[in-house]
Amino acid sequence: MPTFADIFANRPVLADGAMGTVLYARGVFINRCYDELNLSDPSLILAVHEEYLQAGAEILETNTFGANRFRLARHGLESKVREINTAGVELARRAVDRLRDRQAVTAWVAGAVGPLGVRLEPLGKTGLDEARAAFAEQISSLASAGVDLLIVETMPAMNEAHEALSAAQEIAPELPVLVMVTVDEDGNCLDGASPQQAAALLTEWGASAIGVNCSTGPSTVLTAVEAMRSATPLPLGAMPNAGMPRNVDGRNVYLCSPEFMASFARKAIAAGAQLVGGCCGTTPNHIRAMRAAMRALDSQTRVVEGGTQVPHSTEIPPAPLHQRSRIGALLEQREFIALVEIVPPRGINCVQEVDGAQLLGQLGVHGINVPDSPRASARMSAQSLCIQIQQHTSIDTVLHYTCRDRNIHSIQSDLLGASSLGLHNILCLTGDPPRQGNYLDATTVFDVDSIGLVNLVRQLNHGLDIGGNSIGASTNFTIGVSANPGAPDIEHELRRFAYKVEAGAEYAITQPVFELRLLEEFLRRIEPFRIPVIAGVVPLTSLRNAEFMKNDLRVSMPEEILLRMALADTPEAARQEGIRIAQEMLAAVRPYVQGVQVSAPFGRYTDAAEVIASVLPRKSASTE
Repeated sequence: MPTFADIFANRPVLADGAMGTVLYARGVFINRCYDELNLSDPSLILAVHEEYLQAGAEILETNTFGANRFRLARHGLESKVREINTAGVELARRAVDRLRDRQAVTAWVAGAVGPLGVRLEPLGKTGLDEARAAFAEQISSLASAGVDLLIVETMPAMNEAHEALSAAQEIAPELPVLVMVTVDEDGNCLDGASPQQAAALLTEWGASAIGVNCSTGPSTVLTAVEAMRSATPLPLGAMPNAGMPRNVDGRNVYLCSPEFMASFARKAIAAGAQLVGGCCGTTPNHIRAMRAAMRALDSQTRVVEGGTQVPHSTEIPPAPLHQRSRIGALLEQREFIALVEIVPPRGINCVQEVDGAQLLGQLGVHGINVPDSPRASARMSAQSLCIQIQQHTSIDTVLHYTCRDRNIHSIQSDLLGASSLGLHNILCLTGDPPRQGNYLDATTVFDVDSIGLVNLVRQLNHGLDIGGNSIGASTNFTIGVSANPGAPDIEHELRRFAYKVEAGAEYAITQPVFELRLLEEFLRRIEPFRIPVIAGVVPLTSLRNAEFMKNDLRVSMPEEILLRMALADTPEAARQEGIRIAQEMLAAVRPYVQGVQVSAPFGRYTDAAEVIASVLPRKSASTE
């Protein structure tokens, strides 16, 4: 039997990701017994295993997480414990053997053992002896079928982890056992044990390796693993969920991008983890990105004669912020920034947009924001309009770049091209889904989200492509992100904002602000990870426009503003009232932020100029 020393061989090892997430994505309802699919749909399980191996996984977990007597009893399958576990091992082994035959490489088969799904004494009616017997029954089946190691995972409490480990030691003492606990948002096991306490106990009990999996996401797992490292000499494993799930259209969606999980892998290895992988929400795409990150780490040093380690990285740091662009210089100097948003045309003629940018530049506006097919509409590309504005004017542009329509290869190509053409301000966005636009049948890509995009742009800024290979120079982007102080789920918004900052964001532009208290509260809560914030301000054009923003775009809109727009009795009066509201909002937010972005509704650039006039350089007043 292998030992963990054989498996790790002095280097980090990559495990696979979630089985249930992939099965659910393929239409298997959550009320099914996923473990039973080893018997009823073995080709599906085999296909998922092979996808993870092709993505670069070196440890393949059997599809047996819930294949214990207690969990199977919920589906009337408690008599099939041995049959389901044996089939799970055979499928994983078949996938590994196929990989070895095709590519002359191998992987390890790990028998997955999850929690029993019942409360143990003293909190529940299930005795510790019953728990150990149930674990022994499952582990005996896995060992007899020929697993290389056991992974006891997602243990909520130390007493249950102890019973599982003890059963493994009794039934299959020759098998190495990795025991992983799950932790809450505070980083503690669900029974209150700290990571250090868990590490000390599992070490004392004789685990071969220990770690943390599942939990609330990469950041929490990383913190717990760092704490464990100080309390044990054993190898460590780290396999988090892809963030906290968010309910979207009735489905739980995990929003951590592959690139963010790749960043986690690098940090976990730096913290001492020798095995990394993924739990709920992770897919072969996440594992593939993690593999690329691990290869990049491996290539950063090489052994030369005498065994000396020398740097092999060709990383090129970006230029200082003030050298990258005018907007970068203003950010670094903490000067107030005035931006105006110009939406690309629906056709090929952009004379009006370029003329508008020229006018705004002459008035003293610092930059033009160009959205990327807002509301999933088909328009001239944002990159094309940015280039034409910069060709015909002296004003900076901010390129909005979304992940909706492009895979990671296309994203990289676009960004390399944008940098070579002189576009150096980018706003990283996930992108509006097609159901908001006119082409509801259009498909999406979303290889990464905005967090992953920031990671990717930061990598390019350091002269490296997504695989860690040198591109010869820094792209020198000034990296921006969006923020929504009025988001319905503000806790989720704050978590994602923190991730964006951690990934490398250098400034943020908010969604339209109509309530100062929401902005104030948002700024207060991001203080621990504050970057320069530019507030979005929109001059309303009518009551209907205000109602659209409130109901369709979910922008927080006070009743007072709706009433003011309703009292405007002519279109011109409504336009003027919208400008006054925007001017008042700009004056209110100015002490709290480093800039403002004003939209030009329906191409009315003079309206935007009128709103923003109070913050423009003095020369703009005489120009007007």
